[in-house]
Amino acid sequence: MHRRTFFKNSTLTAGAFLAPNFGQAGSLRYAQPFQLNYAPHIGMFAHSAGEDPIAQIHYMADQGFRAFEDNEMRNRPVELQEAMAKALKVRSMQMGVFVAHRIDWEKPSLTTGDEAVRETFLQDIRESTGIAKRVGAKWMTVVPGLADIQQDEGYQAANVVEALRQAVAILEPHSLVMVLEPLNFRDHPGQFLTKAAQAYQICRAVDSPACKILFDVYHLQIQEGNLLPNIERCWDEIAYFQVGDNPGRKEPTSGEINYKNLFHYLYEQGYTGIVGMEHGNAASGAAGEQAVIEAYREVDSF
Repeated sequence: MHRRTFFKNSTLTAGAFLAPNFGQAGSLRYAQPFQLNYAPHIGMFAHSAGEDPIAQIHYMADQGFRAFEDNEMRNRPVELQEAMAKALKVRSMQMGVFVAHRIDWEKPSLTTGDEAVRETFLQDIRESTGIAKRVGAKWMTVVPGLADIQQDEGYQAANVVEALRQAVAILEPHSLVMVLEPLNFRDHPGQFLTKAAQAYQICRAVDSPACKILFDVYHLQIQEGNLLPNIERCWDEIAYFQVGDNPGRKEPTSGEINYKNLFHYLYEQGYTGIVGMEHGNAASGAAGEQAVIEAYREVDSF
């Protein structure tokens, strides 16, 4: 499923937040916090909490979630961004990633070295810096885009590194971090960045605390497997995790990945960052949403 369509059903109208419904989501009965900082997204609990994004954030907090992520944050109205940031602050929830730039899924971008394309990317980074401050975010997702098959891979890598070096000059003064996400060949064919070691190499070349890896377990299970050894090898450059089981890109326990073992590994390593729940629900309706919560309780019990 493509990122550009994955959250289509979760995107709400601009006026949806104007009439908050705190009802069940505003309950004073809270669940025990999870051991790791799992971050749901808008729409994941819409049947249980209602369509209002603010009520959904409160519902997430009530279930024990301590973080939240929103790929579509940069596309939301400013007033909604502010309202979401306020709700997160009230509930002591940490804001996770949002997508930092417009991604061209049809033709190569950062790999080309084209100065106009690079400047468009850098302008998006400048704008996202302001968004990050508004919503209390530290991390933002960056995808280098399609491979440019007319250039050797080494030249493409050099072009990507140059663009990222210019981006970190924008981000570093604000202590913000762009996280590079390798994508899998099945859902995103033709992408330049596809492997953990490749992301590690690029981050080492950029050599900045503002450029790190987003290790999406779903993508990298499909692309190369060998999850725990790759996480261990890349550990110093990983700033953020996202998850989804395979096949299906649904919650943990719905597929083949041993998430209980993986999450226990992160816990034992002392990981205190965010684990983004970038997946759908295996079952529909409120029952399916409850099953998501129960699945995370199961894999978080160690």
